[in-house]
Amino acid sequence: MAKDAKLLELEQRPIWPLLVSYSLPAITGMAAMSIYNIVGAIYVGQWCGAYAVTAMALVFPVINLMVAVGTLVGLGSAASASIALGQGKYRRAERILGHCLVLSFLTSVVVGWLPLPWIDDIMRAFGADENTLQPSVDYMIVLMLWFPFNSVFLGLNHLMRASGYPKKAMVSLLISMVVNVAVAPLFIYSFGWGIAGAGAATAAAQTVGLVWVLAHFCKRSSVLRFCRGIYALNWPLTRRICTIGMPPCLLNIVGCVVVLVFNTLFLKYDGQMGVGAYGVVNRVIFFFVMIVAGITQGMQPIAGYNLGLGKYCRVRTVLLQAMIFATAVTTFGTLCVQIFPREIVSLFVKEEDANASQIISIATYGITVISLIFPFVGSQMVISNFFQSIGRPVMSIFLTLTRQLIFLLPCLALLPGWFGEPGIWYAQVVSDALSVILGFTVITLFMKRYFKKDVCLPTEVV
Repeated sequence: MAKDAKLLELEQRPIWPLLVSYSLPAITGMAAMSIYNIVGAIYVGQWCGAYAVTAMALVFPVINLMVAVGTLVGLGSAASASIALGQGKYRRAERILGHCLVLSFLTSVVVGWLPLPWIDDIMRAFGADENTLQPSVDYMIVLMLWFPFNSVFLGLNHLMRASGYPKKAMVSLLISMVVNVAVAPLFIYSFGWGIAGAGAATAAAQTVGLVWVLAHFCKRSSVLRFCRGIYALNWPLTRRICTIGMPPCLLNIVGCVVVLVFNTLFLKYDGQMGVGAYGVVNRVIFFFVMIVAGITQGMQPIAGYNLGLGKYCRVRTVLLQAMIFATAVTTFGTLCVQIFPREIVSLFVKEEDANASQIISIATYGITVISLIFPFVGSQMVISNFFQSIGRPVMSIFLTLTRQLIFLLPCLALLPGWFGEPGIWYAQVVSDALSVILGFTVITLFMKRYFKKDVCLPTEVV
């Protein structure tokens, strides 16, 4: 079978324009996802009040858990498919597509639907009180009911990008963003659904996106497409997908635990408004993290495909350039939140609200502190995702766990006791600094050991 033109460019086109062409659509798509989360939070804060903002923050760990399930299958399938396509194993790549569809739906049904009878107890365990329980439950029920369809949408979108269609993957997320931003005011304010309307708007947006990606994989002209014989689950292939997808999955599971710890500490020192402030900071920082995630997604098919071909020079080059790209993004993010911290966090609350000033004060201080080491976090994220892209999930898992678990949790256990509420923010800075040092050390040793005999051609350095 002759190689598709979209696959040929992965091995022949100069790295920098190739990385940009793959990353920009992914960045646009990830930024679109983040924007409609931010806009939704702004709508809720302006129309539903400070307690609704806190309710959304309390729901964040559950959302992290659901995202973990989606990335386990979606990103694991994307990386596996890239390597298979690079090796010319087209039938295997199509079977990965079938596995992605089936596994995304089945796993998300278990995580999204089975806990519904206990949702009130779950939210109480996460810190909801009489002011925040009902809005958090209303919001969560909608998202959990629609989670299987969201999971299939995002999983197939990752595969669309990995199989050579980054612009179409971007368009699907942009369509979702436009739908979400357009209908959210209707559902939240005009229809009077409140915070549940924010969840309904997200569900509507994801439905439209799902239709788009399903239509793509039904076309005979697509590199990968739905066909007979690809949907029966095979254990070795399922295990391979889940193994490669485990690092980002663990990142989000650990993120769920970490957010719970943060919420518990803020409840202790600042009450419900502290949780709301942390939720605001999380959403702002998450915007730039999602842009870096777009860069890593653009890097993934390039690194995976060229690894399958044995073109290690191109693998090394895309890593270096992705690190530079990510560092530029996180540096820009740091400048934004250092120069305009109060203006940014004020968007999320209605200043006439009696609790608004407390949220703004806590969030303004927190966002300026945790962004101090943020310029270097982008490179650390690229390094961690690079190991996943080249099929070395153990190393990716190690770097993921050290940042969010091994470094951060001990800091959270110690620093608030020494410094009080500011110590919560200091813990994030210290753990990020340690993880950056570890990431650079690991990637330097890895390159010296495995790529030291490969010499870049001058024409391949852009």
